[in-house]
Amino acid sequence: MPRSRSDKPARAVAPWVRTRLRTAPWAAAALALLVLVTAYLAAALPRAVDRYETEGLRHAIETAAPRTSVLELTSPVPVGGDAGLAPGLLQGESDEVRDLFPAPILTDPEQTVHGVRTVERVTGVDPWLPKPDGLPPKLVLSSPSGLTDHATLRKGRLAAGTADAPEAVVTVKTAESLHLKPGSVVHVPSRLGPEDVAVTITGIVEPRAPRSPYWSVEPLLRTPALAAIVGRELKYYWQGALLLSPASAPAALSATNDVEVFFRYMPKAGHLTGRDTDLLQAALGSAKGGPDLVKMRKAVKGNATLTTQLDAIIDANRSMREAIDPVVAVAVFGIGTVAAVVLAMTGGLFVARRDSELSLLRSRGASLTGIGLRLLGETSAVAVPAAALALGLAVLTVRPPGDEAGDIPLGPSVLGAVLVALIAMLVLPVRAVVLHRRPRLHGGRDDLLTARPSRRRTVLELTLLVLTVGAVASLRLRGTADSGDHLVSAAPVLVGLIAAMVLVRIYPLPLRWLARPARRLRGAVGPLALARAGRASFSGTLPLLALVLALSTAAFGGSVLAGVADARDRAALLATGADARIGSSVQWTPLPAGLTETVRGLKGVRDVTPVQIEYGVEVPSYQGTAAPPMSAPIVGVEPASYTRLANRTGFGPFPAELLATTGKGGKGAAADTERVLPAIASPAIAERLGKEPMGIITAAGVFRVKVVAVRSTTPALDDADFLLVNGADLTYRADTELFVSGPVDGAALRAAVKAKSGSLGVSMRSEARATYVDSPLQSGAERIYLGAIGAGAAFAVVAVLLSLLQSAPERNTLLARLRTMGLTRKQARRLLGLEALPQAVLAALGGILVGWATVPLLAPGIDLVRLALAAAPGFAPLDGAPLRADPWSLVLPALAVVVLTGLAALGQAWWAGRRSSIKELRAGDAR
Repeated sequence: MPRSRSDKPARAVAPWVRTRLRTAPWAAAALALLVLVTAYLAAALPRAVDRYETEGLRHAIETAAPRTSVLELTSPVPVGGDAGLAPGLLQGESDEVRDLFPAPILTDPEQTVHGVRTVERVTGVDPWLPKPDGLPPKLVLSSPSGLTDHATLRKGRLAAGTADAPEAVVTVKTAESLHLKPGSVVHVPSRLGPEDVAVTITGIVEPRAPRSPYWSVEPLLRTPALAAIVGRELKYYWQGALLLSPASAPAALSATNDVEVFFRYMPKAGHLTGRDTDLLQAALGSAKGGPDLVKMRKAVKGNATLTTQLDAIIDANRSMREAIDPVVAVAVFGIGTVAAVVLAMTGGLFVARRDSELSLLRSRGASLTGIGLRLLGETSAVAVPAAALALGLAVLTVRPPGDEAGDIPLGPSVLGAVLVALIAMLVLPVRAVVLHRRPRLHGGRDDLLTARPSRRRTVLELTLLVLTVGAVASLRLRGTADSGDHLVSAAPVLVGLIAAMVLVRIYPLPLRWLARPARRLRGAVGPLALARAGRASFSGTLPLLALVLALSTAAFGGSVLAGVADARDRAALLATGADARIGSSVQWTPLPAGLTETVRGLKGVRDVTPVQIEYGVEVPSYQGTAAPPMSAPIVGVEPASYTRLANRTGFGPFPAELLATTGKGGKGAAADTERVLPAIASPAIAERLGKEPMGIITAAGVFRVKVVAVRSTTPALDDADFLLVNGADLTYRADTELFVSGPVDGAALRAAVKAKSGSLGVSMRSEARATYVDSPLQSGAERIYLGAIGAGAAFAVVAVLLSLLQSAPERNTLLARLRTMGLTRKQARRLLGLEALPQAVLAALGGILVGWATVPLLAPGIDLVRLALAAAPGFAPLDGAPLRADPWSLVLPALAVVVLTGLAALGQAWWAGRRSSIKELRAGDAR
């Protein structure tokens, strides 16, 4: 007869994991929350880095000048090759070439342009064309495709024409500058005979988007320009463009032999990711001089050449990323170590709370393997779902930028979440197995005062010390250039670890020193608090380690951000020379009369400094003609006001007496070419001139100069050699630049300047400062550092709370017993506060000292120029941006830790005072 379900014997033992989780649900929930937050940070970090690297690459391509990012394929047109210039044929070749670009290069079809143009500019021979200095204008004959899609007809009609009767249109600005109108006929010399080529102007068009790539790749098509011929006299002539119709394009061959077909393609960046850098470089190399270029030459049936500076843009982005990554890695290592220590503290708290339970199980025959596996199952049931949820949240919240990009790789995020889950799972069982591997004596002391470091601990500390010395030495010598050397990036963390271990070793000493005078105090609270602090478990050193690492990480991160801000401020100040700068883009443009007084009267202006700058002055050498030629700007200044400006900015300050006037300036001294002017020079100029007076020929006069001081920088020039002289000693005095100091309003200043002259521009230091943070690589790295500082602060709070929770039952029992002896609530609060403060104060002092020592120790190997400035290599106005300690980042987090610890201790005393002490007294001696 079969047995019924009710006849089965019931299980005698309840499932371990379910029972433990039901017994302590709040502890399991707290662990799950900690794992969730930590795993989310670990999973989101690589996705955030990938996102800002992708945004940085796209930003570099999309914001680059069209002239540098365009992919332009050009092919010379042979003599008699006008048959291949048919519009339909060129359109087919353009479409074929566009499909030949290798992946991941994609181009924008709306900005694709092809056509025919003269490489050599032809001369307009009509007498009615403008001739500023008697020189005829030079013209480009170009037939860009798609003109009707990018321009609006304002007058006349669009060009049609033929090769024998060419027609063209011009833009509004070209028509105004060259005096053209519909019906005008422009003649250019013909290479085929004496009769000139006549181009009829049929209409005037206005660009719809003047800043679009269509018009910006070759600005002369849109806007004519004055060009200069440098000789004994400076002469100017006009340069402009006639936009031929596609049918009239063969007429260009009648004017010159130097004609080419061009195909312009603007690259798209919306589909690119930061991981495509190498592929993009390889594709550009193939298109510029590899197999893909061969295919393009076959498509256009000529010896075509692809030119672009897109590879230089990608190289600049790569170099910036390689410079930023190691600095970001420092923050990642710091916050990762703090998180690992906090997770270890959580396991230590659980082991301490269940120490008696595990000891009882061991005494009744439980094996270490059985205990470890059950504890592993218990923590896995909490940590694995929390880590999986964190991974999902990271994937949902940190998305790839844009709509065209693929997904961010999951591998790094999965690895980060798995590492967090493994630490959370293994800390409790491993620590329990280690502590209970041998029978333990009940009542044995395990405090900081009596603990003796083991040999294993000494070996571990010495190993970390050797690694720290090696990492610091490597960082100081090589810097952060090697992004693959993680030991270098971990140098600040290793310094914090060594400092924390030193603090743990010396922690008993101040307690012993304080215990002696405390015995002479009235009352028992002070001595009892110090005794309790010394009786803290040796495992309580983990909070000290976590706090020191968190504070040192926050201090280092704050120092990085402060160094970045300082570098940007100095770069902006060096670029403008003052709070505002007034001058013209055309050299030797004098300031209008009365401008200095007008600006001086504006609200917020504290001082104005007029200077006269002449560029390109030939600098003689004391070696004579044996030295290579060299030119530099010469700056005529008013010593008093310029000295004030140099002192305020910190760029090359000097005493005004060094440039004392000789009293021989003005037009009356034009014949005195032997007068000697004192000068302040840059190092290269001073070395070239030597110690004796040397003759200088400038537009401001002919005289001799003698170097009286050397300065590496000066406010008037941001990145050039220079020569400063007293402006009153120049023969021809005409101020060309005006530097304004003070919080002046930019709109009001521009209005005042425009009222005096429309040719002058105003540069504001605040506006220049804003341009240094426009790269997503920079802003993304800064957000990582801000997140690291915030996460470090949060983990420091958790460390403080875990430290107090670990000893909370023992403290509650102590207070209950002391209350039976007459301890008041006020004394209880003092007792717990004084007991918690020594470790918090030591951690705060240790964090301040470590942060303060780490910055100068590692500063020689860390340069923040690329993180601070968005300029490409070689264009940054600062030579370096060293790391500097930030006092607020050192002091504020440390004070916050001390205050938080005190408040937490007072809160625990208040809560214990509200509860009944019957449970604690009945529980007996809780250890």
